[in-house]
This record gives sequence, C-alpha cells and structure tokens, in this order.
Amino acid sequence: MTLFRNLVAAASFALVAQAGPAAAQVDLTIGHTLMPDTHYQAFAEKFKELVEDRTNGEVTVSIFGQSQLGGEVRMLQSVRSGAQSIVITASAPMENSVPEYAVFAAPYLFNDLEEANKLLQGSFGDHMLSYLPDHGYKPLGFITAIERDVYTSSKPIRQASDMQNVKVRVIQSPAYVETYQALGAQPTPMNYAEVYIALQNGVVDGAENSPDVFVSDRHSEVSKYFNLTKIHFMPALIVMSPEHFNRLDEEQQLIVVEAADEARAHAIQFYLKGYASGLEKAREAGVEIVEPDLESFKDATANVARKLIDSTPRGAESEAALEKARAALQ
Repeated sequence: MTLFRNLVAAASFALVAQAGPAAAQVDLTIGHTLMPDTHYQAFAEKFKELVEDRTNGEVTVSIFGQSQLGGEVRMLQSVRSGAQSIVITASAPMENSVPEYAVFAAPYLFNDLEEANKLLQGSFGDHMLSYLPDHGYKPLGFITAIERDVYTSSKPIRQASDMQNVKVRVIQSPAYVETYQALGAQPTPMNYAEVYIALQNGVVDGAENSPDVFVSDRHSEVSKYFNLTKIHFMPALIVMSPEHFNRLDEEQQLIVVEAADEARAHAIQFYLKGYASGLEKAREAGVEIVEPDLESFKDATANVARKLIDSTPRGAESEAALEKARAALQ
C-alpha cells in the first residue's frame, strides 16, 4: 500500500498546474532506487535547487529516493505512461524498453572509467541518447559510468584463470551471466539484499559492484579482496516523460535541460569522490585492493562482447559511433 500511495502522490504532484493569467505551478517528480548519500541523490538535489531557483518556484521538484516509487523498471514504465516525471536509472533496466541499450552490457566496452565518462558526455553519449525518443522517453543525459569490479572472500583474482569455479553474484542479466561463464566462474543471480548474508555464509564466493557501494553496503565486512577487474562500466542516466516536458513553457524547458546538465556534472564529481573514498575505506578495513592482469580478462570475454554487439538492435551503428568518438579522444 505504501508503494501505491507514493505512486498516487507522485502522479498528483506531477499534474498540479493552476490555470489563469498567473504563472502555472508545476511539480516534477523524480525517483530513484539508491540511498541518500549517492550520486543519484546528489543529482536530484542539485537539479531541484537549480530548477526551483531559476523558475522562481513556478516549477518545483519532489524527490522520491530509495525505491519509494518502485524499482527502476516500474519507474521507467511510469515515466513512459506519464505517471511520473523523471527517473534516474542504470542502463541495464532499460534494455527491455530500449533494446539498443543491451550494448552497454558488453564486457570491456570501455577501457576505463575516465574514458567511459568522456565518451558518455560526448558524441557517443549523444548518439545513444538519440534512441530514447523512439521508445517514449525524453533524455536528460548520462550521469556517469558505474565501474563494476569483483570482490571476493575466498581468494584474490589476479588473472582470468583465478575466476575458475568462483561463485559470483551477478545482476540478473543474460549478458552478465555469459560474461562470467566465459571466465569459468559460476555466476549466481540473486536478490541484492541477500548478498551480505550469502558472502558471510559462503553461499557465494564474491559479487560485483562499485567501490563506493561495496563500502556503504558493508560488504567490506565479509570480503577480503576487492579486485579491480573493470569488466563492466554500467552507465546511469536521467530520462523524463515527454508528456511532462511538453507541459512546460519554452523557458521552463530550457531551464530543465540546463539544470540537468549542471546537476549531472555535479553528480559525476560526487561519484568519483565516492569511488576514491570507497577504495580508501576498504583498505582501512583490511581489504586487499588487487590490480589483475586485465588483458587476460579481455581475451577470455572477447567472444561474448562480439556476440552481444552483433545481436543487439542497431549494435553495429552504436559500435561505429563509439569507435568514432574514441578516435576523436586520441
């Protein structure tokens, strides 16, 4: 019932608009799944501050974090139907509604976090965002790529062969499962809330996530090694309901777009600081930070990446845009 009430509240907020000669009052609802001390919340708060200030309060922003409006798939559906204004989401939950985004699950699509962010904030990011209007979304840009590394309780991972028979919790994505199978691991999809106990009891040997989340969710308490495998860089992005965007006048639309740009830059820096702080706190907690031989991982997963890109709608087009943008960075 709590979720239902929140959805009703969100829809009600989003529809508020007083007609007449006085300035129309509009409330934009923005939802995400993460905790308050995250780059998602950092974006939402900065966006709210900028929009409300620059519209003199004519447009307000209501933030619903920690899955108050449901999971990312549910919120994406709500945004597309017009029941919610904006969602901050990872790329993986979008694959059902935007099949072109399956390309982001290719292992080693990006070389490192710095390159990933430069490409997502440039022409490649613009190209990938251009797919969204055809699927019922108004893009407001990418926040950052989220580096997903393997952490383990059983042994360090120094090369791909060390992954043999390691039971690793992965997200429920066929591409992630295939990637870890190619490494010889035993990928084990499970509810994220169960991972701590699973690590503690040896049900799994490890999991994969970003350094900041590894520490904030206390998985550093039940892991001995944080291995910088850098297998996936999962983009996070902001998408808006076209219906809600079109309710705004031209000046308000420009303010929303510019505020999103500035808030994204703020959130990227927030994530990068959290990334560095996560590694530092992990070391302080006694976790060994391992830098594996990444070439062995790339060799082992190359066929998975090729197969995924080839089978993804407009995958060749996306890959060409990526390589063109990458060449421009040189």
